[in-house]
Amino acid sequence: MDPLHLRSAGTSVLLAFDSGEAEMVHWGADLGETLPDLGILRSPVPHSALDQPVVAGLVPQASSGWLGRPGLRGHRTNAIGTEAAVPGFAFSPAFRVTSAELTLDGRGARIIQADAEAGLTVETLLTLHEGGLLEITHEVTNSGDGPYHLGELGVVVPVPGQAEELLDLTGRWCRENHPQRHRIQQGTWVRSGRHGRTGHDSSLLVAAGTGGFSNRAGRVWAIHFGWSGNHEQYLDSLADGRRMLGAAELLGPGEVVLAPGQSYRTPTLYAAFSDRGLDGVTDEFYRWFRARPQHVETTSGRVRPVVLNTWEAVYFDHRLEPLLELAETAAELGVERFVLDDGWFRGRRDDHAGLGDWYVDETMWPEGLTPLIDAVTGHGMEFGLWVEPEMVNLDSDVARAHPDWVSGPSPTSYKDGGRLAHEWRHQHVIDLVNPDAWQYVYDRLDELLSKNRISYLKWDQNRDLAEQGHAGRPSVHDQTLAAYRLVDALKAAHPDVEIESCSSGGARVDLGILQRTDRVWASDCNDALERQTIQRWTEAVLPPELVGAHVGPTHSHTTGRVHDISFRAITALFGHFGMEWDIRQATPAERETLRRAIALYKEHRALIHSGAPIHADLAEPNLSLHGVVAYDGGEGLFAAVALGTLAAEMPGRVGLPGLDLDREYRVEVVLPTPEDGDFAGTFIQTAPPTWVAEGATASGRFLADVGLPLPVLRPEHALLLHLKALS
Repeated sequence: MDPLHLRSAGTSVLLAFDSGEAEMVHWGADLGETLPDLGILRSPVPHSALDQPVVAGLVPQASSGWLGRPGLRGHRTNAIGTEAAVPGFAFSPAFRVTSAELTLDGRGARIIQADAEAGLTVETLLTLHEGGLLEITHEVTNSGDGPYHLGELGVVVPVPGQAEELLDLTGRWCRENHPQRHRIQQGTWVRSGRHGRTGHDSSLLVAAGTGGFSNRAGRVWAIHFGWSGNHEQYLDSLADGRRMLGAAELLGPGEVVLAPGQSYRTPTLYAAFSDRGLDGVTDEFYRWFRARPQHVETTSGRVRPVVLNTWEAVYFDHRLEPLLELAETAAELGVERFVLDDGWFRGRRDDHAGLGDWYVDETMWPEGLTPLIDAVTGHGMEFGLWVEPEMVNLDSDVARAHPDWVSGPSPTSYKDGGRLAHEWRHQHVIDLVNPDAWQYVYDRLDELLSKNRISYLKWDQNRDLAEQGHAGRPSVHDQTLAAYRLVDALKAAHPDVEIESCSSGGARVDLGILQRTDRVWASDCNDALERQTIQRWTEAVLPPELVGAHVGPTHSHTTGRVHDISFRAITALFGHFGMEWDIRQATPAERETLRRAIALYKEHRALIHSGAPIHADLAEPNLSLHGVVAYDGGEGLFAAVALGTLAAEMPGRVGLPGLDLDREYRVEVVLPTPEDGDFAGTFIQTAPPTWVAEGATASGRFLADVGLPLPVLRPEHALLLHLKALS
């Protein structure tokens, strides 16, 4: 069978079948049109080893001598053609290719492998997108008699020996997506997520790269797993020198049992190769996102609106008059979407009660939400609403009426003596696997959207799915799929309503939920210093138009830090810009700077949400330069940020990468400027470089290789630079 070769945007994927099974012999740099006889890749046979070369297949298997993590784990409770109910049969399949073909005009491949004795068939679909991003899924089908108990079906890609270091992301609540890296050594490195949601500590990106790979340099092989439930991501590094990057859904006991003819499809593994550092990986993801037909700016035909969310402004204080004042102030500043957060439904005075009772609270809102919605829309703004459809308080009408709808590890309800999982934020999970519970939640949200002019839902999920069960069996897999179906059904019924994935901030950020939602809330932390790191690494995969980034209060509610308005505004500009702050309390000077920042966002959001991501490689760890450059090189927007005190007295000259080297650019500081009240407090210097006040004109080559001397910024302050090509 001839090999299959997929090529796109400097990336090649080469699939070979000489061994009888499918093997990805290369994923990386483009190999060109001409290939040699792939027999030259046949591995040697070392001493004290199997007497034939070991194949690392698309589904790695022990039957081919693979001694690492197997691609498929599972078993039958009896051998095919026997009556004995004994577990452990079909434990080691020997898949062989039955068909392999190119699809999607040569950009994809469909490969089928089967083992008749084990009664199993695996279909693999690969797509190499125009920007270079690779998608892979497997689907295993029980083609035999009797049930097949699936333990795991992983998706892997090979990583060459030149990859020396591994980078992934971790975190916690209010500190999501922080990088960590280490040298690759022998053994299996595993990151497990058992949260029932993606998790605050989940790695949005796992990247293996050449030694010292950075933002703009080095070869990088990176993956993302598009699944919102339990999962594992891993690097399998064997003693024979081979390495596999992979991921798999982490299934509970008996969660997936395939009857004859039934199938299980893996979540999608997304893989990006770059020979220009991490920014090249990010660029592949951005191009993929922006080419999707459902992408927010593709479907809406307009740019992302400026948001005001009420949470850190009023919390549970839902009196109409203060909210009307807040809406009026927001409109004056240029806000385009007003979002009413938690506290609007029956019994909701704090976070102890009311979840699940999705009716407007008549005691707080005797005329319903109509007076507020009319005021908001009358100011020319859209109206959005907070919901948490997957959760329930025991102190709620729905839990009292339907105790069996509360998920837990026991086969009986808590009212009948069954054990509940521990509470988290005083709440439990409503069992969406139960069709009656699912229908109730759908009906309530459908009615809310049908009877009110709601353009946006902030869809929250404020707890892990610990001990998630349905009828006494683990159900994270089915609960995740039920949540997906709920979002899909509401989007189908209300296609003009945008939905944000919020989960205690950034605990559900993945391409599974983002196939059906329109943005994520990156973190509950609005501290601008923390957000510099959170947003940089969230946006390593997600383009900024999908990442909610808000100007929080002067005094951060989550960290206690105090930041000037310009630093908070510049930080929030590089995302889907908004505010979460009682802006009625802003000083006149803060309002003016905020008004200018909103105007700058509106002026440049089309650039921010369409251009190439840029992160400069700087030796000083407390200095950051990041931004975006239009793909045609005509314009750029950069933030120079002092994250802390610098080792040197002056930051020195800093290059501006990503520009067209042969064009001339005009560089200007656009925030803060002398008109802003915090301008003087941004610097620690007797005099700034002359270009800060006068601007600078230079070629892209000069700006990249020589750079500009930055002013001496105070710690936790920033400058916003705009670049415009003059030729």
